[in-house]
Amino acid sequence: MIDFLVIGGGIAGVSVGARLSELGTVTLLEGETALGYHASGRSAALYEASYGLPATVALNIASGEYHRTANGGYLSPRGLLVVARADQADSFAHDVTDLGLDRLSLEEACAKLPILNPDTVAHAGYHDSAWDIDTDRMIQDFAKAIRANRGTVVTAAPVTSITRSDTGWSVTAGTQTYDARNIVNAAGAWADPIARMAGIEAIGITPNRRSMARLPAPGGHDVSTWPMLMGAGETWYAKPDAGKWLVSPAEEHPTHPHDAWADDMVLAEGLARYEEMVSEPVTRLETSWAGLRSFSPDRALVLGPDPETRDFIWVAGQGGYGFQTAPAASQLVADLVAGRVPQLDGATVVALTPDRLRA
Repeated sequence: MIDFLVIGGGIAGVSVGARLSELGTVTLLEGETALGYHASGRSAALYEASYGLPATVALNIASGEYHRTANGGYLSPRGLLVVARADQADSFAHDVTDLGLDRLSLEEACAKLPILNPDTVAHAGYHDSAWDIDTDRMIQDFAKAIRANRGTVVTAAPVTSITRSDTGWSVTAGTQTYDARNIVNAAGAWADPIARMAGIEAIGITPNRRSMARLPAPGGHDVSTWPMLMGAGETWYAKPDAGKWLVSPAEEHPTHPHDAWADDMVLAEGLARYEEMVSEPVTRLETSWAGLRSFSPDRALVLGPDPETRDFIWVAGQGGYGFQTAPAASQLVADLVAGRVPQLDGATVVALTPDRLRA
């Protein structure tokens, strides 16, 4: 009998599995052939603590020490530069306040990112409190922690059936059936279908597509020290990646759970918004892809036991904040399951637990 059967092998599943493996036996099931295949494998991989709703920011901040120090730390310096046209002054001012940016002159901004277009960039703001996250190593380290505590990680095991048993739950995945006392629903875009399969009322998790393009380094520049670049109001963003240059339209288009792909028209429109603000034209697209950012109805994460079925535990609605929040989010779930007083303040806990969505 398994104490905690975790469904989903993205950052949400492996992190909560690692925390819960200190409380009992854990088996993690991932439907794909590798961990982090869907949203987690298509992340912008940035830690920026002021990004998100207040409850998300609280999780970001609470996760900071783990990101900086656990297993030698997962962060490397990046920085964030936001630029705007003259007619985007109000949106830019909002970003300055929300993200805690320092306003820069055009000359100062170009010193940090030399391909800015002086004819269109009228406002620029920057802070250095943004870091790249080593996302693959984080996933693998959490998976190692599960195994170190005698847990099991199973890939290529899509869940096809969930039924009640005398002792909890019976779950069929692939050719195997697993008996568990608790189900942990960390299925990302598939969180509501998993809940319905178990006879649990859906939360209202909505997957949203976000597209990404990988370009050659603009103008042959060494982009390794460039900051992440964002348009005012997050209408697009760009970021260095292994010597290449990633550009996203930053769209949120509601869709259904699936292996997402980029929409060519949306990608072209986003690249045009980006291209307007830089001096180097987009001449070649090396590859493109898309991921699904899944949100709850109020856009806050959903963490903890279902109020009506306590042995069904939600770890869902990460909305693109999964890696940033994972250390504190998984700790909160473990605290709630163990009956411990959470390290987060009471108002934040209320804003994150599924009880708020069952009223």
